[in-house]
Amino acid sequence: MILVTGGAGFIGSNFVLDWLTQSGEPVVNLDKLTYAGNLENLASLKGDARHVFVQGDIGDQTLVAGLLEKHKPRAVLHFAAESHVDRSIHGPDAFIQTNVVGTFQLLEAVRAYWASLEEPEKSAFRFLHVSTDEVYGSLGKEDPPFAETNRYEPNSPYSASKAASDHLVRAYHHTYGLPVLTTNCSNNYGPYHFPEKLIPLIIVNALAGKPLPVYGDGQQIRDWLYVGDHCSAIRRVLEAGRLGETYNVGGWNEQANLDVVKIVCGILDELQPRADGKRYAEQITFVKDRPGHDRRYAIDARKLERELGWKPAETFETGIRKTVKWYLANGDWVRNVQSGAYREWISRNYG
Repeated sequence: MILVTGGAGFIGSNFVLDWLTQSGEPVVNLDKLTYAGNLENLASLKGDARHVFVQGDIGDQTLVAGLLEKHKPRAVLHFAAESHVDRSIHGPDAFIQTNVVGTFQLLEAVRAYWASLEEPEKSAFRFLHVSTDEVYGSLGKEDPPFAETNRYEPNSPYSASKAASDHLVRAYHHTYGLPVLTTNCSNNYGPYHFPEKLIPLIIVNALAGKPLPVYGDGQQIRDWLYVGDHCSAIRRVLEAGRLGETYNVGGWNEQANLDVVKIVCGILDELQPRADGKRYAEQITFVKDRPGHDRRYAIDARKLERELGWKPAETFETGIRKTVKWYLANGDWVRNVQSGAYREWISRNYG
């Protein structure tokens, strides 16, 4: 049995589905079900005894302690986080509460549970913390990609809150001996991605005939990681990662935002052409850049490949095509997550 936090969100739900497909080991899934947590992501697991869903807050130590005592997981995988930079600019408080205070409360509950275990369960236990490359700050165009030894230079309330959570996890290992592992990933994309992020937003808006908003000049560069590859990396780190170590997970796929938008448009032109015969790229609209927008992220994932033999299976070309096809085939899911609150937020953020 493993316990997953945030397992109804984008990466978390993909991990739960992937985990049960690959291993079959039961999962306790704790998720608060904020706007980005969606039980529809897990609809295929309805009635599956291997999946136990609990709605709750990682900051509720009593709840977490009870789950740990009842289910006695051999590992806790911590995905739960507020994760959107734009939202952190408009409302940083939720990011501090969830990512910093929530992680602290979770660590306290897990530390007490781990301390109570007898051998060999105690030595076998793991706490895996899922984080982001954004904690390292921004790269210049010619700078080498982020390695695990890069210093932390977060530039947004989101990345600062994730940096703080990384530091807490590290401290709990060095101070208390808690057997932790940390992964810092690049930009994920794939199925079940909430359409506030670039790729799903572009797909959804393109199909609806709406403008495709691109910040600034669109030359912000990101390293794109297909979510299925991220899930396989996490499984591998959990299986064989060295205690207390950090592993950067990247896709070796650097792309400028504007190029990503144009690639998505080209795939849509091919798979679902506009009724008027025009190209989706004609809907591209440049909007005011967001405050403090980092120019480039890139991940050096060689440590993960060297130590654990992991490398991504998808190129950007194969992964983005799979992603567009998924959104075309799952219109009901998209419509169901586009609540009034979501539409209001998009309007406020992109003008």
